[in-house]
Amino acid sequence: MKNLFLPTSIACAVFVFAACSSKMINSSVAYSKTNPLEVKVDSVLNLMTLEEKIGQLNQYNGFWEITGPTPKDGQAAKKYADLKKGLVGSMLNVKGVKDVRALQKIAVEETRLGIPLVFGFDVIHGYKTISPIPLAESASWDMEAIKKSAAIAAEEAAAVGLNWTFAPMVDIARDARWGRVMEGAGEDPFLGSKIAVARVQGFQGVDLAATNTILACAKHFAGYAFAESGRDYNTVDVSETVLQNTIFPPFKAAVDAGVRTFMNSFNELNGIPATGNKYLQRQILKGDWKFEGFVVSDWGSINEMITHGYAKDSKQAAEIALNAGSDMDMESSAYVDHLVSLVKEGKVKESLIDDAARRILKVKFELGLFDDPYKYCDENREKETVGKLEFQSGVLDMAKKSIVLLKNEKELLPLKKSGQKIVLIGALANDKTSPLGSWRIAADDNTAVSVLEGMQNYKGNQIIYKKGADVAVGRTQFIWETKINTTDKSEFAEAIAAAKGADVVVMVLGEHGLQSGEGRSRADIGLPGVQQELLEEVYKVNPNVVLVLNNGRPLAIPWAAENIPAIVEAWQLGTQSGNAIAQVLYGDYNPSGKLPMTFPRNVGQLPIYYNHKNTGRPIMSEPDSVFWSHYIDEKTTPLYPFGFGLSYSTFEYSDLQLSSAAFAAGGKIEVSVKIKNTGKVTGKEVVQMYIRDLIGSVTRPVKELKGFEMIELLPGESKTVSFVIDQKTIQYYTANSKWEAELGDFKVFIGGSSLTTLETNFQFTN
Repeated sequence: MKNLFLPTSIACAVFVFAACSSKMINSSVAYSKTNPLEVKVDSVLNLMTLEEKIGQLNQYNGFWEITGPTPKDGQAAKKYADLKKGLVGSMLNVKGVKDVRALQKIAVEETRLGIPLVFGFDVIHGYKTISPIPLAESASWDMEAIKKSAAIAAEEAAAVGLNWTFAPMVDIARDARWGRVMEGAGEDPFLGSKIAVARVQGFQGVDLAATNTILACAKHFAGYAFAESGRDYNTVDVSETVLQNTIFPPFKAAVDAGVRTFMNSFNELNGIPATGNKYLQRQILKGDWKFEGFVVSDWGSINEMITHGYAKDSKQAAEIALNAGSDMDMESSAYVDHLVSLVKEGKVKESLIDDAARRILKVKFELGLFDDPYKYCDENREKETVGKLEFQSGVLDMAKKSIVLLKNEKELLPLKKSGQKIVLIGALANDKTSPLGSWRIAADDNTAVSVLEGMQNYKGNQIIYKKGADVAVGRTQFIWETKINTTDKSEFAEAIAAAKGADVVVMVLGEHGLQSGEGRSRADIGLPGVQQELLEEVYKVNPNVVLVLNNGRPLAIPWAAENIPAIVEAWQLGTQSGNAIAQVLYGDYNPSGKLPMTFPRNVGQLPIYYNHKNTGRPIMSEPDSVFWSHYIDEKTTPLYPFGFGLSYSTFEYSDLQLSSAAFAAGGKIEVSVKIKNTGKVTGKEVVQMYIRDLIGSVTRPVKELKGFEMIELLPGESKTVSFVIDQKTIQYYTANSKWEAELGDFKVFIGGSSLTTLETNFQFTN
């Protein structure tokens, strides 16, 4: 039995214990009409003034040196005063047990009711120990590994006093120009939904009150990744069909997985900013999906409705946002400044304030903060946990599984372990910061294992390193931005000379880790700066080139795809980056990753994605006709398709069979395929099933991922993999404005990528 924490207010303590003394229970029990947790939440809510309820809806950024002098004037002083009056419900960007405890002590011991704070932070792919960027993790198609990665991040973050992460980002993204593709799971709603569940479960575990778990936050609701031109924060205008069938599924999966918080998005959606969108927040999320957690705005997005042209001032913005269902205000101060007067004027119902405050209080009870507000403030646990050795093996495993082999001609890979002269070229090859990627704000620079260090662990070859050219040449006035080298080729000659005498040249090229992420859209998604020229010059003197890509988004690399014999997509892999890459290059780990996003041939193809519609003129109908859907200067096909990835093994697919050619409502059929490892080494393969609904009340994509399974096969070994197809498998949001399966004809495809080769037909009948 846990003891309910006693606030400083004696009246509050008496009331709470009067309500709960007969049935004291674990405060993490689920909320329901018959559950004492509801009684606990309401007992606190009933003691609160209107101002104190609104305070729970207010989140402030860390605003002064917490263990230093008390702020005396300006915004910091106002925020400090609000904190002492109980007008702050949450803090963000405060980390470390010492600082967290200091702020929690003010909330608990100096305010009237002593309601504890919840502390949030952007733990996107790790705290100090950094896993691969989320897009890279998604390339693993390994849900258990992704779940474990999130669990490592949660344990480390919780140890420093945090109990809430603003992750996972579950936006489906089809445009590689958008910098935040690095933060998500790619272009597919089925894969994205599976990954959303894995990350929510990894962060939150099975017990929110445990001290090694943290709250997850599904973001950004909704449509953020569909920004016009791939430009961050830009306008989004999509149909209801796209919303329901493409954008919503990962969010709904997160709700079903028990995610406790949502974050709305910066963008407007069909003319209404998401922060003030009642359809999204009240009708869909809290209505249709019955979400019981709370919604937090994105940073300052309530007041940004003024700039959107949707609210005339901060007061009207607060009115719109609260009425629309945005429960917590991140850093706008709009709620704490204006909601009291809005309630008195009758523009906001106090019942809506109660609902928002109740949702936030409930989550605090679930975290166990009312039992012990200092439960996350154990300095010994902080010292023992941060950077723990076992975390390194976890993120190394995740990094290896995230690597995708895109090309391997001449059997250039894996590298021989002895007797070779290998020249390693590229500034990124000796970079210990860039591999950490974007959104790793608690990590220290120079803490990643570089590719050079990883390769030097293999002692049998002669490794010669030459930089060739810088990628980044310094930071701008903004701490998270980099300047790109577009002119300096002074070190080309030395790298080219070294490459001439090499058995193999390994070139590590791509984006600096700070070239992707929020606010980092790119109009040109080729190799940045002078790297393309360096690649071509080295290739002229030695064609035995292995290109290792470090990047946070799909790149357009048509020249490399045509000329370079071996290409490894190694993303930005985090703390253990260099070790993971070296182990793959030398064959100690057989790559098994598959692309979660399509790679274009040219930026002009964007957005490009595999599950597109067919159009009325998909192919040339007459010789030499121009009247079909195509470009006159580029192919319509991708450079590398969704789901693609090679192995040092080869796999043969055969014997596609259906248990029946048709099924009816309540029934099902089974589709099976035989896969054989025709290579010389043991390997893993992600077997993928796609379905096409041939005729629909709304036009359907040419194919949609509906199942996948990873298998491991010894050389010469075969295995039969089966998938079940039922009514749920083929349902979608139809012209009847509901999710349903429509009668008709379907195709099923199975293979190792979205460019599947085996297919057959089935029917859904009466």
